[in-house]
Amino acid sequence: MAATSSAPGQLADTAGGYDPPAAAGSAASILRRQAQRESSARTYARSLPVVPVRARGMTVEGADGTRYLDCLSGAGTLALGHNHPVVLEAVRRVLDSGAPLHVLDMATPVKDDFTTALFETLPKPLAEHGRIQFCGPAGTDAVEAAIKLTRIATGRAGLLAFSGAYHGMTSAALAATGDTAVRAPAGADTAITRLPFPYDYRCPFGVGGERGAQLSARLTAGMLDDPKGGVPRPAAMLVEPVQGEGGVIPAPDDWMRAMRRITRERGVPLVADEVQTGVGRTGAFWAVEHSGVVPDVMVLSKAVGGSLPLAVIVYHEELDAWEPGAHAGTFRGNQLAMAAGAATLRYVRQHALHERAEEVGARMLSRLRGLAAHHPCIGDVRGRGLMLGVELVDPSAEPDDRGTLPAAPHLADRVRQEALRRGLIIELGGRYGAVVRLLPPLTITDEQAEAVLDRLADALTAASRVPVPPSRTPHPADRP
Repeated sequence: MAATSSAPGQLADTAGGYDPPAAAGSAASILRRQAQRESSARTYARSLPVVPVRARGMTVEGADGTRYLDCLSGAGTLALGHNHPVVLEAVRRVLDSGAPLHVLDMATPVKDDFTTALFETLPKPLAEHGRIQFCGPAGTDAVEAAIKLTRIATGRAGLLAFSGAYHGMTSAALAATGDTAVRAPAGADTAITRLPFPYDYRCPFGVGGERGAQLSARLTAGMLDDPKGGVPRPAAMLVEPVQGEGGVIPAPDDWMRAMRRITRERGVPLVADEVQTGVGRTGAFWAVEHSGVVPDVMVLSKAVGGSLPLAVIVYHEELDAWEPGAHAGTFRGNQLAMAAGAATLRYVRQHALHERAEEVGARMLSRLRGLAAHHPCIGDVRGRGLMLGVELVDPSAEPDDRGTLPAAPHLADRVRQEALRRGLIIELGGRYGAVVRLLPPLTITDEQAEAVLDRLADALTAASRVPVPPSRTPHPADRP
């Protein structure tokens, strides 16, 4: 395993030969200039006032010398952690070869190798009958391409999407996103039918469990089959096998199989957004493998680029209705990202890091659930593999008729701050920004996993000492 064997929180091997332009004492001035010069839309910079200058594996060193365990991993991008040797070597080989770095969508040996490495990991039916489209460099570009492809192939405009979904920040991807606070200002609501995602802890049907998932599937089929239900035959159904930004909510396997059956019987392409769940994150190489579902389209980004910008869609050949030039983009031939991505895909597969993610994730999930006995502010713990979420609630508030307490976004924000003080980088998500999300690299060691949980437990204790503001039904605008 390439995970660091050093003590948690310590850099095992700093990248040699690089002297950061910022002196350690200038971190505060860099953050101040960022606040003065960058857009108000910046997000991570507000909640994580760190100036990273070195990183290796799971460890990040700030300009002030503070070292952190990174449980954000570039929002799931860093499957192998920061600066993994196989990634660096792959990038160096391309740089040293003199190969062109910008080639639009022309064929190159590097691109051919990446495509081969990717197809070797795909579900067999898709690998045997698949086509790949290289998109712009971000996951949202791939979502746009998937929606565009299915609309052209089917001749339909509508789209089925789910409550709590997050698919990106460009037009069609934003329209499919469930967050009205970010969607409405962009006017992105065209031709979208919103369906309830099976969210056990806060079930939209008030029943939860298997019954809640069954009701979600029944409603979906009923809406599509009702000739006066107002839902025209859609171009596609877009679903995350595990909702990430929506609060780390795994889709039940039976429900995923029901969605596949419903869409297949009605001639609706099923699009799986694996931008965050892919490349071993959930304990299978691709999250759809847990249910045995083979989608018509897979949307891939983040970890497939080995930490560099890369996004693709892979789809069944029957959908390949595009004319030449129907979907283009200048930066879809990133040779460095393809080399890094191929190295990452092969490393994860050869070292069975997806199995490692399942094993370590199960242990972390068990211990997180154990923390709930000592922290009444923990309402729910869930996840799959190394995609974990802890939903925080207000224990002093009145529960609903299912005994569920209201979300506590202010408490979650304090936990994030206390974790950072203890050298742990985490992020929040969920409907009200009250879910602590853990996305460590697949190379995390047992010692690092224990350190993460120890620091999080300490942060929960410290944050809980401060009284929670009076509870009310949280609004998306409350999120920090």
